[in-house]
Amino acid sequence: MEQAMKPQEPLDGGRRLPLVEDFYTIQGEGFHAGKPAYFIRLGGCDVGCRWCDAKYTWNPRLYPPTGVELVVERAASCPARAIVITGGEPLLYPLGPLTEALRERGLEIFLETSGTHPLSGVFDWVCLSPKRQQPPLDAVCARADELKVIVEREEDFAWAEQSAARVSAGCLLYLQPEWSARERIMPLAVEYAKAHPRWNISIQTHKYMHIP
Repeated sequence: MEQAMKPQEPLDGGRRLPLVEDFYTIQGEGFHAGKPAYFIRLGGCDVGCRWCDAKYTWNPRLYPPTGVELVVERAASCPARAIVITGGEPLLYPLGPLTEALRERGLEIFLETSGTHPLSGVFDWVCLSPKRQQPPLDAVCARADELKVIVEREEDFAWAEQSAARVSAGCLLYLQPEWSARERIMPLAVEYAKAHPRWNISIQTHKYMHIP
């Protein structure tokens, strides 16, 4: 079985990062679904969800340290002004140098995180996707603009409510059926959202569009 791995020591204080890939696409999930965005995906994760569709990111030692300047140049050359920093778990690293350089280029910066490590960097939007096996930190919950809970089993609705109780009143709430269980879970999620209308449904639209 694949195992999630933590990175080695932070790389030059975040001036170099284990870049898995960066690419221009359409955001597929949550509040910003449908929005053109440039994705920066970092390696390393210590949460290790069994249904993760990006297990290739877990071992950061597979990805050579890449200078922030190079990543920012590529991001800034993209027509979109929205940048999504994701992983793996990007908060394993100090993200200040990366987000400051992106902000200097006038870019919007979105973060996708499980919230298991202290927040670093400056963001316009924080999407928190909490995991039961390693719950998020209080400080990340308080900062979240969007809560996206992956629903694999019926009991995950209770976990969603526990997570919702930890975020701010203005945080947007999303239930997202786990992809491999979507046919079974989607009807349950729809009925749950109808009965509890503060929740919205998030669908992985990029998978239907066959894009990364």
